[in-house]
Amino acid sequence: MTDFAGLGVAETILRALRDEGYTNPTPIQARAIPPLLQGGDLLGIAQTGTGKTCAFAVPIIQRLLANPRRAAPGTTRALILAPTRELAVQIGDSFRAYGRHARINVAVVVGGVGMGPQIQAIGRGLDVLVATPGRLLDHMDSRRLRLDTTEVVVLDEADHMLDLGFIVPIRKIVAKLPKQRQTLFFSATMPREIATLADEMLRNPTRVEVTPVATTAERIAQRAYFVDSKGKRDLLVALLADAAVKRALVFTRTKRGADRVAKILDETGIASGAIHGNKSQGHRQRTLNDFKAGRTRVLVATDIAARGIDVDGVTHVVNFELPEVPETYVHRIGRTARAGAEGIAISFCDNAERQLLRAIEKVTRQQIPTEDKRDPNARHEPSEEASAHRRGPAPRRPQGKPQAHAQRPHAEQRAAHRPATPRPDGAAARPHGGKPQSQKPQGAKPEGAKNRWRRRRPAGAQG
Repeated sequence: MTDFAGLGVAETILRALRDEGYTNPTPIQARAIPPLLQGGDLLGIAQTGTGKTCAFAVPIIQRLLANPRRAAPGTTRALILAPTRELAVQIGDSFRAYGRHARINVAVVVGGVGMGPQIQAIGRGLDVLVATPGRLLDHMDSRRLRLDTTEVVVLDEADHMLDLGFIVPIRKIVAKLPKQRQTLFFSATMPREIATLADEMLRNPTRVEVTPVATTAERIAQRAYFVDSKGKRDLLVALLADAAVKRALVFTRTKRGADRVAKILDETGIASGAIHGNKSQGHRQRTLNDFKAGRTRVLVATDIAARGIDVDGVTHVVNFELPEVPETYVHRIGRTARAGAEGIAISFCDNAERQLLRAIEKVTRQQIPTEDKRDPNARHEPSEEASAHRRGPAPRRPQGKPQAHAQRPHAEQRAAHRPATPRPDGAAARPHGGKPQSQKPQGAKPEGAKNRWRRRRPAGAQG
């Protein structure tokens, strides 16, 4: 297998890679670095956790070393766009690590933090700027940042950009870039909108696809537990009580759910933290740092962190709630089994989530082993299939025209809705327009009596 030196990586960067413990390149690195060193555009399709950051960071740093010059104030030589704050911060850390012997100037520009330090960094001129689209546009609109001299642009996790609604901001940013540039485009999936954007940005790109779309890592042992929705909390606490769970990520669908799960774990003595979009950037970064340092063993997160967390040593990923988008499942469980390690992904599935589990299996083209963890003494809600079978076929509508009398209310029912008319002589009130109520006891009709229908005589008729 070819090492990084065989790919043409400079010695200055090789020393930094050895410091990081990198010896052999991953497939995406081995196939992407050579064409990028030659200055061509690249379209990379690879799942999360395959080493994409190193695949584009190393060629960019080597390009900067080959043509050393100081960036003008308010400009950047290389621009990397990331969908989330966490991912942007981690990409910035990677550039600093790989370029520690190259003395490159790196800055991260994201929302949720003060703009003062960002303004100062941009004002000095940058070699590498890592940014989220929203905050980057803020600096561009205020004319603190220009992109007309940018040499390299990277769009990372492009499909996640689409999910977060960043396509329009990205088009605005790309419109400000020079036409003569090197463009790198990375995405785990390739929906139609992303393919169109790639065609607009890239020129004769090298296409690198190292894994099939929406597949899960082979080193991840997956299983699903059928459990009632009310039993998920107890099952999670029991699962995390196992000493084999050394570092776990727990995913929920909602922000409120993440806070609720973290509170439950704290009450049971399990050190945890929660991150989601409502948390400030400072809080999210402190919580993530505590998780990386081992001060907390469990991190509860929403899908905003599914692709933004790159933490070594995550042994377990727990889907407390299954994602509504099947592809998101791949990105969630990709937080484990990183850097050649193995991992375990466990999904809790209640009755309402059976369809979501089937959709995940269809997209990933594999069947996830299941185990019933429901309380045998509890009364379970029937599945949708069982409920339909119990109800039987839907009742058939009657054929033909309805009978006329079926649509007309009975005479007593019509009279009951009319106000009673008081009698001046003190007699019992009778319904308006009706006959006086008989004072005779109600009983069976005499034997032989017959019902007689009499035609009502017109007023004034003589007998």
